[in-house]
Amino acid sequence: MATHSLSQTCGVVPKFTGLCPLESECARSKFVGAGSVRVPRSLGGGLATQNEFGSCNALKDCIERAEFGRGRMLRSRRSGDARAAQAEPPIMVKEKKGLPDGYMEEMQEFLKKDLVHLFDEQGIDKTMYDQKVEFRDPITNYDTLDGYLFNISMLRELFHPIFELHSVKQTGPYELTTRWTMTMNFWILLWKPQLIFTGVSIMRVNPETGKFRAHIDLWDSIQNNDYFSVEGAKDVIRQMQYFKQPDLETPKYRVLKRTALYEVREYEPFIVVETDCDSMAGSKGFNTVAGYIFGKNEKGEKMKMTTPVYTETNNEPSADGAKIQIVLPLSCKLSELPAPEADNVMIQQVDKRVAAAIRFNGKPTLEVVEEKKKILEQALRKDGLKMKGTFGLARYNDPGRTWPVFMKNEVLAWLEDFQLD
Repeated sequence: MATHSLSQTCGVVPKFTGLCPLESECARSKFVGAGSVRVPRSLGGGLATQNEFGSCNALKDCIERAEFGRGRMLRSRRSGDARAAQAEPPIMVKEKKGLPDGYMEEMQEFLKKDLVHLFDEQGIDKTMYDQKVEFRDPITNYDTLDGYLFNISMLRELFHPIFELHSVKQTGPYELTTRWTMTMNFWILLWKPQLIFTGVSIMRVNPETGKFRAHIDLWDSIQNNDYFSVEGAKDVIRQMQYFKQPDLETPKYRVLKRTALYEVREYEPFIVVETDCDSMAGSKGFNTVAGYIFGKNEKGEKMKMTTPVYTETNNEPSADGAKIQIVLPLSCKLSELPAPEADNVMIQQVDKRVAAAIRFNGKPTLEVVEEKKKILEQALRKDGLKMKGTFGLARYNDPGRTWPVFMKNEVLAWLEDFQLD
């Protein structure tokens, strides 16, 4: 079970908690006889009749609040928080409905530590979820803890997901919202398509139990996130399209956000060898830069081929001034690379940066590239993202060995000051 400190709020309860003392006898109360109950020490101790204690509702309310507090203390003991477990019973100064002060902040910290185990062998701490927890995403719906855990297990077996948690924020009195990226590999299909989802999860806490009572996923890639979303089902199927990608090294990046049209990626630094090209969709200069990695350098050193081949321009795709680039193996260090033989070949370090990418198949002709660039620009402006003005084309396949329908191409726009919401 994941270690957490939620029960610390019961070890030293703030001034106004609304909880009965955990180690008091009220927390272990049993009806001794008809209409009598053991009163907590803080209220004088001993046995009291129903009339002496108050109404049946008051008695029931005290017992329920005590059981809630006792459950939190037990979780604290199980998590190894001995200091909280051995603390003196707090004195209830004034009753207040809801959770103790600071509880939602502790739940926020709990999620940051617990959700990283969503799809690993350890798994999430299921004791922090109600038995009737509601889980819903655009194509899945469960209303029990067993169903929730079954869905997690099924995804783990079918897709081997990689879950990245970006942030956790409090968005309501009893509500936390997480932002995440989930990458899934559908290994059952022969071409093992990669499915990527980004979005937010609304996590609602039950103020009566202190546990999560709802987990609602909203995807960035669709508009209709209600269950059952036909748009969501189509989004899943669309990502299963077959693209042929050579088994070659490629620049590393992580997907920060995926919409219906494009992905926002954060690229790790990499090195390229480049020369002039006739247009963003052109291939002039390819043999020149390829010659460098095949041994046309001052040391005659040969290097492994990588993918994709990039072309970049600050102008229109058809304009002059484009550069064609080949990515060098990621193990290369700029200071140790041999100089090119050709004077018009340059070696350049590409720093860490963020790009928006739109993917498409078929031959990347100039007309197609111009159309995709226009679609990407319009989508980015609509979403309020700021572009640096540099656009690129990434071509992953050898055009002489790949059917156009299976070709993988991308148009990229480098972004400025991108922040996840």
